[in-house]
Amino acid sequence: MNKAKYNVAVVGATGAVGNEMVSILEERNFPVANLKLLASTRGAGTKIAYKGKEYTVEVLNENLFLRSGYRPLLCRRLVSEKFAPVAGKAGCVVIDNTSAFRMDPQVPLVVPEVNAHAIAQYPKKNIISNPNCSTIQMVVALKPIHDVARIKRVVVSTYQAVQGRGKELSRNWSLRFSPSTAIKRSKNQCIPSDRF
Repeated sequence: MNKAKYNVAVVGATGAVGNEMVSILEERNFPVANLKLLASTRGAGTKIAYKGKEYTVEVLNENLFLRSGYRPLLCRRLVSEKFAPVAGKAGCVVIDNTSAFRMDPQVPLVVPEVNAHAIAQYPKKNIISNPNCSTIQMVVALKPIHDVARIKRVVVSTYQAVQGRGKELSRNWSLRFSPSTAIKRSKNQCIPSDRF
């Protein structure tokens, strides 16, 4: 029996999340027929390996979705807000890993281990969203408890790693707080809030 294969586009492929998406596709042996790796003009031309083959990252543009039938995996909110509706209208199934559509009632918010049935709602916009990483872990752990003894309230505090904001901010953060620069910094110097 032949397993269905999919055309997959990883949008934001040169970022931390995009790199991880490509690694997971390979690790899980996801049935990829054709793979497109996409990014902004800054990341275009970068080479990324997948299953022993080197792929060149291309510039993301709307025309790709209009002619291809790719299933884009989106990794950045502003990109998702612009391109997910375009790809969805072109018939692509979009898996959005950002917060762009999490609160949209016409887009299913899916954690397969918890509410896989919700994925059936995706044809409304051809977009499937998922919660952020800390929420996914929490609901997977809480679901069996909730099934036995209904949970009414959960109070949660999370402390997110700066890496979640992308490679560039992570690099800047590392440079800013390396031991050599920390010694030079005055005690009263603050990091401007617009950096986050």
